[in-house]
Amino acid sequence: MNTAVVAITRHGITMAGKIVATLPGATLFAPERFCIEAEAAAPQHYECYEGKTAEQIPALFAAFDAIVAVVSLGAVVRLIAPHLGNKENDPAVVVMDEAGKFAIPILSGHLGGANALAGHLARSLGAIPVLTTASDSRQTLAVDLLGRELGWTIEATHDELVRASAAVVNDDAVALVQEAGSRDWWTPHANGRSVPLPANIHVYERLEDVAPERFAAVLWISRRDMPDAYAQPLAGKCIVYRPGEDE
Repeated sequence: MNTAVVAITRHGITMAGKIVATLPGATLFAPERFCIEAEAAAPQHYECYEGKTAEQIPALFAAFDAIVAVVSLGAVVRLIAPHLGNKENDPAVVVMDEAGKFAIPILSGHLGGANALAGHLARSLGAIPVLTTASDSRQTLAVDLLGRELGWTIEATHDELVRASAAVVNDDAVALVQEAGSRDWWTPHANGRSVPLPANIHVYERLEDVAPERFAAVLWISRRDMPDAYAQPLAGKCIVYRPGEDE
């Protein structure tokens, strides 16, 4: 990820330098008055700005995939609030404290990768990742990220994704049908999972083995077209994942 690391105090800049060291290609941004400290913390990987930090946010949102702010959580919320768009386009934003104890994703946790970034920082710096997304905190399946690491594409509307995600985290019965693609998707899935697949997710090898009325959602991994007999029974509650042809 193309990452900006923002710090506005001397101690914060010291921590920011450690963060930059864990993220290849990251750049430290600091106020002009702390330019000497920024250079010492991240030689050749820093930029100093004049004026208010708030004035830098539009450019950072436009130029970077992710922002790590060594700034108080409340201050970061106020800084980014005027610039929020949608989760498909907003950068990932993670907050860390000056002592490096906590890594807190606050924007674009799933699609933008903030949860994964917080996990990386936690492992690299010995911090605690504070994940509040239900699927991550409970280590269950994240419907909108299944197969992302493998390059799968998703065919679903926003409402279908919301419905399926709710079914997963509320422990409703969910069918997962895998007819194609790599089977190695659970352990590396959505920041890594160290627990078994949740009991409410029932695995099948063929869509025809599924009784649609039994499930609140169906996750179908396949390369074939939807059988006519299943189109209506699965309307509104089926997420289709398309693996690449080379898998």
